[in-house]
Amino acid sequence: MVLSEMAVERQIFYAVLLFSWVVYVWEAYLASRQRKVYRTTTHVPSELGNIMDSETFEKSRLYQLDKSTFSFWSGLYSEIEGTLILVLGGIPFLWHVSEHVLVRGGFTPEYEITHSLIFLLLSTLFSSLTGLPWSLYSTFVIEEKHGFNQQTLGFFFKDVVKKFLVTQCILLPVTSLLLYIIKIGGDYFFVYAWLFTLVVSLVLVTIYADYIAPLFDKFTPLPDGELKDAIETMAKSISFPLTKVYVVEGSKRSSHSNAYFYGFFKNKRIVLFDTLLEDYSPLNKDNAEETSDNETAEMKLRAKNANKKQGCNNPEVLAVLGHELGHWKLGHTVKNIVISQMNSFLCFSLFAVLSGRKELFAAFGFHTAQPTLIGLMIIFQFIFSPYNEVLSFCLTVLSRRFEFQADAFAKNLGKAKDLYSALIKLNKDNLGFPVSDWMFSMWHYSHPPLLERLQALKVDKQN
Repeated sequence: MVLSEMAVERQIFYAVLLFSWVVYVWEAYLASRQRKVYRTTTHVPSELGNIMDSETFEKSRLYQLDKSTFSFWSGLYSEIEGTLILVLGGIPFLWHVSEHVLVRGGFTPEYEITHSLIFLLLSTLFSSLTGLPWSLYSTFVIEEKHGFNQQTLGFFFKDVVKKFLVTQCILLPVTSLLLYIIKIGGDYFFVYAWLFTLVVSLVLVTIYADYIAPLFDKFTPLPDGELKDAIETMAKSISFPLTKVYVVEGSKRSSHSNAYFYGFFKNKRIVLFDTLLEDYSPLNKDNAEETSDNETAEMKLRAKNANKKQGCNNPEVLAVLGHELGHWKLGHTVKNIVISQMNSFLCFSLFAVLSGRKELFAAFGFHTAQPTLIGLMIIFQFIFSPYNEVLSFCLTVLSRRFEFQADAFAKNLGKAKDLYSALIKLNKDNLGFPVSDWMFSMWHYSHPPLLERLQALKVDKQN
């Protein structure tokens, strides 16, 4: 009987380890196919002749090649680190360390929730420290080399500390309440746990842009003028309940562009990155402004791109927003929330079935205790990993479909020509490489490749 149980434990452990490496090898194979595209496609293909000049094409090729090479090494490190943690018993070791801290703090091991929070704090601290060198290299070598980094070293570390503290202020209370609900929930704890996570996710989405994001970036209302009037008119035309439009100073961190909306019910806000707007982008300003600690990086960036105009004009910004509002009008946001919550409920239901299986805990070094937090980690992170991979691919396929639909929505608003030119500008500003390996694209791209999107807009563009 004991031998049989030990065999099951080993089978679970090695199956998890094997699947992790299978996924890694698959991802590495796909990435190698895409790197080959970056290395071999050195001239602008004929179909891209009217979209990208040879200089921008070469810049984007080298940028994406550097990112892919970096991703290979960081991915290999992460896989080896994860394997060593499992093989050497890193999870039970950290659990024992957190128990020692618990006892030193005057608590007994019976305080499982407090024990779990100490474990969570130590594990997130470990992840932050081991990931820090990779983040530094990505920001100050790759992004800096290709003209995107706008941060000083001091700004970077202040950001890292702030993110860690804010994360803990949210993660620890939420986790403690979740564990408490599971403890007292009885036979239907998975229903209450799911409802709790649903409420938490909705609250976080609601407060993020108003209370969390401003801790990191400066948000200012878009001044009255032509652009604001046009945005409000377009929102009203599709019954979008717009209340405010903000410009976020994303250029303090990076010169990449973005736009999004947030809020529930009749309280919607639109956020535009300053790098998206020609009139706001620091890259387009003639004179240096003594307004931030990234002035030197900004000036270097302008020098590197002396002939480059960043951002979109007002009609193009409206076209981009037409696409984003299309996601709302077509119900994509609600559909994604429903899918996410259905998946969450399924996972909690399966957790309720599996959480009592001692062999799952024993497979990861927990032979005597069965802590709830460890059970959540084992089941959600390891046991569900095959399901998570399939789900991720399905959501990628769905996302691409949604993107085409949102483009079509903007097209129906009469924005096809402006969206066409905006997509080209944004691809150029972000040094996106428009040539993709079909397998890599199919597995990874949540947005359709540039050429496919432009082809779908081409009919209206020519009118």
